[in-house]
Amino acid sequence: MNTELFIAKRIYKGDKKNEKRVSSPAIKFAIAGIALGLAIMIVAVCIIIGFKKEIREKVIGFGSHIQITSFDSNSSYEHQPIAFSDTLRNMLLSNPEIAHAQEFITKPGIIKTDEDFLGIVLKGISDDYDWRFFRKNLIEGDIINLNDTSGANPAIISQNIANKLHLKLGDNFTTYFVQEPVRARRFIITGIYETNFEDYDKLYVITDAKILSNLNDWEDDMVSGVEVLVKDYNKLDQTAQDLFFEMSTYKDRFGNALYTRSIKDINPMIFNWLNLLDMNVWVILILMILVSGFTTISGLLIIILERTNMIGMLKSMGARDFSIRKVFLYLSAFLIGQGMLWGNIIGLAFCLLQKNFNILKLDPATYYLSAVPIDLNPWYVILLNVGTLIVSLIMMIAPSYLVAKITPAKSIRFE
Repeated sequence: MNTELFIAKRIYKGDKKNEKRVSSPAIKFAIAGIALGLAIMIVAVCIIIGFKKEIREKVIGFGSHIQITSFDSNSSYEHQPIAFSDTLRNMLLSNPEIAHAQEFITKPGIIKTDEDFLGIVLKGISDDYDWRFFRKNLIEGDIINLNDTSGANPAIISQNIANKLHLKLGDNFTTYFVQEPVRARRFIITGIYETNFEDYDKLYVITDAKILSNLNDWEDDMVSGVEVLVKDYNKLDQTAQDLFFEMSTYKDRFGNALYTRSIKDINPMIFNWLNLLDMNVWVILILMILVSGFTTISGLLIIILERTNMIGMLKSMGARDFSIRKVFLYLSAFLIGQGMLWGNIIGLAFCLLQKNFNILKLDPATYYLSAVPIDLNPWYVILLNVGTLIVSLIMMIAPSYLVAKITPAKSIRFE
């Protein structure tokens, strides 16, 4: 029999039954501190990870993981064309880290209605386009049918643009393109999307790449650039670096050297901001662990003082300090475990409610999201539990040394 564990269980069960003990409120307070601390840590991590994931997916949805353009392209949306050949496509897809490659054409224009006008950027896509992002964020209509032979120019606009110009599904609008000579095209709205990411929602209109290619008088294989989607986001930096050196030596049929940039390079401000959120997570974790640890230390010290007579009796019977310390460390583990159980119940219940019912709302104009996001990853929850248990038990070692200061003679006179 493990004597220390047996005694710790008797103390733990006995204190739960005897509510009149001085230690009872302190124990409840310690358990509540651990439960609240762990619940806050779980919620904070799930929210921060969910927020970063949602914002990252929106940026990648509009611009992919990696973009390949001409070295001569400026910072505007009017790119110097490159030739997207089958050779280049096969070269990209032969990379084991690349999941998909798709061409695109961008062209700035001005939408003119009877009451108003608005500057936008049309993004032309082809048959190889990955529609998953826009399918997820489409609120009306459907994606563009590139095989439509009706002769209408289809377009998907954002709810933001629709509200500003008082447009709705099925409406027509005219877009003017500032070039020599000035040209105009009439589009029909086949879909309306909403991502709540205003920087992009107020800008992009999705249409058929052939329309923009004809406006530019480009040949069939000429595009503004190539978007590349990688299989593992965690390997994005290395994949982009490898692709940069590979593409810098490649020449298309016009002799253009190709320029490779990851989405982090294209939008450094957004990704630097997201990286700063990691610091917030660490601050919350450290503060909550410290608060939980100190409340548990307080409870343990009160228990030790209350059990001074018992400690003296055990010492007079020959028990060593290390064995008695183990009794209180086992007792600390029981208290920590009970607190962690309630912390998991509270934290996970909140996360599941928010994930399924979006109870807490956000202002999309400020946070780019309509509700508090939750990314409930089991591995993060397990790591938080293991980390909390280990750190809390380590913090209990120091107060357990108080046992060595108690002598049998003094403990008999202790009240």
